[in-house]
Amino acid sequence: MVINKYLGELLGTVILVGLGSMGILAVGGAFVDGSWQAANIILIGFGFGLALLAAIWAVGHVTGAHFNPAVTLGALLDGRLGLGDAIGYWVAQFAGATVGSLIILGVAGDRATVAATATTYHDLSTAIVTEILLTTVFVWVILSVTARGGNHAPAAIALTLVGVHLVGIPFSGTSVNPARSFGPALVGDSIGSGLWVYIYAPLIGAILAWGLYRLFPAKD
Repeated sequence: MVINKYLGELLGTVILVGLGSMGILAVGGAFVDGSWQAANIILIGFGFGLALLAAIWAVGHVTGAHFNPAVTLGALLDGRLGLGDAIGYWVAQFAGATVGSLIILGVAGDRATVAATATTYHDLSTAIVTEILLTTVFVWVILSVTARGGNHAPAAIALTLVGVHLVGIPFSGTSVNPARSFGPALVGDSIGSGLWVYIYAPLIGAILAWGLYRLFPAKD
């Protein structure tokens, strides 16, 4: 059923944002007492990566496991789904991220804590470059491994998300997913100019990723 694809995207995004954000809460964030905490960065990175792996295993066979508007944009550009489905996926992803963040609000008990999981940056230009670069790598890997098929795809995608978190958190907070930042910002009542970096930079990265994938197409 078509509705199952959209519902699956919603629930998968709930898992990604909900569990990933709980990882941030569990360690108190990556920037603590004026310095970056290496152990916390590692735990947050694996928290999001394993949350994505869980979502892929749960509903990926139904939806294709996007859970990210940037991934959906890459798939749309590559002709893997039509515009109607892409719009349905985007609505489901933003809704799922909002539901996941409402769950975090229930756990945390205050909006400020939820807002802190939306990711923050210290330098605008650095955040823009970082988000574009990391999303390019992430979506490029997804387009490539899913085209080749095989059972290794879920692990490859999840580990790539772990990797981009490990290297990117100190520079942009690492989002690479517009929905993942929008949900906490909306629920945390912190939608402002800073959020838009996490909306447009990943989408630019998705376009670049598609271009690189077309330049280096996957071979069976």
